[in-house]
Amino acid sequence: MDSSKVQQILNWPQPRNIKALQSFLGFANFYHHFIKNYSKKISALTSLLKKDSPFIFNEEALDQFQILKEAFTTAPILSPSNVSLQACNGLPSTPSTS
Repeated sequence: MDSSKVQQILNWPQPRNIKALQSFLGFANFYHHFIKNYSKKISALTSLLKKDSPFIFNEEALDQFQILKEAFTTAPILSPSNVSLQACNGLPSTPSTS
């Protein structure tokens, strides 16, 4: 993730309503594979989306929001692999035709 996106995440305001929270979680869900224990880190946030639950952004939700933002900024940086590098396992990089 490039530094401008990291900065946007750090500056993301606390959600004030369900629509804002849905927007943040929609963005977060795109990267959820790269965040360990993602579902645990968003449990208080997703509970705010329940139909008959009032939207009260309490201390637990705020903590999880901050933890999730921090996870985005400290996650491993993903980049395209270098296809010019040979495989390290000693096997040919192209399939054999024999």
